[in-house]
Amino acid sequence: MNTEEKYELIEVEEDNFFEKVKAFFAKIGRRNLIIIGAVLLVGVAICLNWVLFANNNDDGFDYNEGAGVEVEENETSEVAAYFASTQVSRDRARDEALAVLQNVVDSAESDSAEKTQALEDIATIAGNIEAEANIEAMVMAKGFEQCVAILNDGMCTVVVMTEGLMPNQMAQINEIVYEQTGIKPVNIKYIEKN
Repeated sequence: MNTEEKYELIEVEEDNFFEKVKAFFAKIGRRNLIIIGAVLLVGVAICLNWVLFANNNDDGFDYNEGAGVEVEENETSEVAAYFASTQVSRDRARDEALAVLQNVVDSAESDSAEKTQALEDIATIAGNIEAEANIEAMVMAKGFEQCVAILNDGMCTVVVMTEGLMPNQMAQINEIVYEQTGIKPVNIKYIEKN
């Protein structure tokens, strides 16, 4: 077999292969190919997300830099990062909720009852944001290094940096939360972080 015959044989095999591929795609159909491609694209995106970000707690934000507080590179920095990440997570969740509610308000398809409820929810979230900031500032003024307050459905969770929460400290926090929100001590949950 000479080289010309080899090239002709390869060309025939390539033509045969392309005809088979064309027949296969014609059999599946354009719409199904688009669906399959979209599913594969989503699958690849999920896999890449999992591979790149699994067990990766670094969100690109340096919680220690520019905070005006120098912390040692030990347990203290881990605790400071915990408080900062908790605040960031809380704020992100609130921002997402506010965006959804604002979409309801702006939507022409929403009826007046839905828009009224969305506006009430926005006002509630805004009030919670202000109360949380006030609680955190006042608790830290009482001598706690770090504090995060989270208000949700008539409940308050207060995370404080302490080696052990004393009854008088709990009473101070209860008073602060009650003054800012009207939430009774029975609905306040404490989390101690040290």
